[in-house]
Amino acid sequence: MSCGLDGLRRNVTEPKAEYSKRLEKYAAVIAERDRVHLRVGYAKLAVIAAGVLLGWIVLGKHLVTAYWLIAPLALYFLLTILHGRVLRAKEQANTAAEFYQKGIARIEDRWAGSGETGERFRDRNHVYAEDLDLFGRGGLFELLSTARLPMGEKQLARWLSEGSEIGAILERQKLIEELREKLGLREDLAVVGEDLRARLNPETLVGWAERGLILPGGRIWRGVMALLGLSTAAGIFYYLETATLWPLLSVLGVEAIVLVWLRRKAHMVIEGVDSSAEGLLLFSQILERLEREPFAAPRLKALAAELKEGSEPASAAIRQFARIVYWIDASDGVLAKMAELPFLYSVQVGMAAEAWRQRWGAKMRRWAEFTGEMEALLSLAAYSYEHPADPFPEFVGAPEGMGFFEGEELGHPLIAAEKCVRNSVRLDALTRVLLVSGSNMSGKSTFLRVVGINTVLAMAGAPIRGKRLRLTPLGIGTRIRSTDSLQEGRSSFYTEILHIRKVFDAADGAVPMLFLFDELLEGTNSKDRRIGAEGLIQGLLKRRAIGIVTTHDLALTEISAAVGNVLRNMHFEDQVADEKMKFDYRLREGVVEKSNALELMRLIGLDT
Repeated sequence: MSCGLDGLRRNVTEPKAEYSKRLEKYAAVIAERDRVHLRVGYAKLAVIAAGVLLGWIVLGKHLVTAYWLIAPLALYFLLTILHGRVLRAKEQANTAAEFYQKGIARIEDRWAGSGETGERFRDRNHVYAEDLDLFGRGGLFELLSTARLPMGEKQLARWLSEGSEIGAILERQKLIEELREKLGLREDLAVVGEDLRARLNPETLVGWAERGLILPGGRIWRGVMALLGLSTAAGIFYYLETATLWPLLSVLGVEAIVLVWLRRKAHMVIEGVDSSAEGLLLFSQILERLEREPFAAPRLKALAAELKEGSEPASAAIRQFARIVYWIDASDGVLAKMAELPFLYSVQVGMAAEAWRQRWGAKMRRWAEFTGEMEALLSLAAYSYEHPADPFPEFVGAPEGMGFFEGEELGHPLIAAEKCVRNSVRLDALTRVLLVSGSNMSGKSTFLRVVGINTVLAMAGAPIRGKRLRLTPLGIGTRIRSTDSLQEGRSSFYTEILHIRKVFDAADGAVPMLFLFDELLEGTNSKDRRIGAEGLIQGLLKRRAIGIVTTHDLALTEISAAVGNVLRNMHFEDQVADEKMKFDYRLREGVVEKSNALELMRLIGLDT
């Protein structure tokens, strides 16, 4: 049975239809902006031609006064402003159209390679992220993330790779239910955030905002510096009127002393601001959009209210900082250099930045964290909206602190619907381990990933790919991929047992462990594999763990006698038809009764 179950996808066309309708709207906007762009461009050319003609009339023929040249210049200036607005509107429409195009691609399973892969969050030593394809091209992060800001991507990556406590998960589910219908909010943040992605480094900005004061603080010192600048201007005016130089020289002497004292400190303040003014203005637009959004959930209302508390909302404070940063960005210019001694340019700007930091710096981290949390929530909300057949998991209690996992018709969210096969699985106090046997390519590894990635989604607060999932909070530990390491001189078997040791260490955590082992201990002989697997499973069971182990070594299926009734044998099988190996990827009871290795060799011409 494919992932496109009857009834489960009853509403799946609705998000696609809505996206298509909005995409058509923006396509019309883009076409209209293109037409206006051409008209304004032709108008500018006409004004240039008219200006040249008027210049010939004024300068060559002297038929009219030169003041007439102001008219084409003013008109060209106005057309340039209009042209810029038209191009910005077109760019925003393009971004919105791309937002809906990517949404349709996700619904149609054409998304791989079109989004952010989260490669910077990849940790090859993570206890499950590599095995479950969380990051990288075609990974879970790329499917889920619609975040435009670094803090949003970081928050989503943390939820996927660390999970959350049960209280946070249940609250997040409610928030996602509210946010998934806020398509306008997701669109607005996507349009603004697309330009902001490369213009804001929140970590360095927060670090700068939280540093201690470097320059003398307080309004008195800022007033003194402003008074010195005004005194210089007055001294220059006095010299031009009276030809008396000593007042100006006196002020410049005091300013020289101030520069010797404060210039280096001022540059430390200025150079620490690693953000452009344009990026800050975009960030303020995002904050302003969040400030005015009407939320219903108490947590969202509280977070939005936090942005607006105080004498000014967060968006206004960031806009104020952006104006200071414009002056910082200009500090390397010629005019700024010329204004250094007479007007203390760097000190004045540094003190303005320092005053802003003193007033608002302590709140910058919270603003960044709130924005990141909202982007991560909206990413999960978008996934929920685009996959209405995917339900939220149900969290249950379990006796004696044991793990519990019951999934009905679970599928893999990274596999296209038409290719995905669903299976049901239950792990509880009576069946704590599934030992799944089967031939090569029968679906054992994919089955492990289906269970694992749906657990990741559940522990992140997201919907799962399946008909239903009931579980206790679970930690996750996997060993599905193992390769040798030539650089570190390690065999694949040694690499495998090192990783299994990490799973054992994680199994001592606060919540029960779900372990997923593929071809357990395949790098050793059959006898050692059986003894070692038996010991590993018993050790994990003592730690309250539940899990699934796969093997194509039928001798390993005999360990159920030693482990006890809590281990249950299951299998995948294959069939040969029309000289082709065929698999149905269906999980069945019992031990597999045949292997396909010899048949595969025969089919490719390796007769033995």
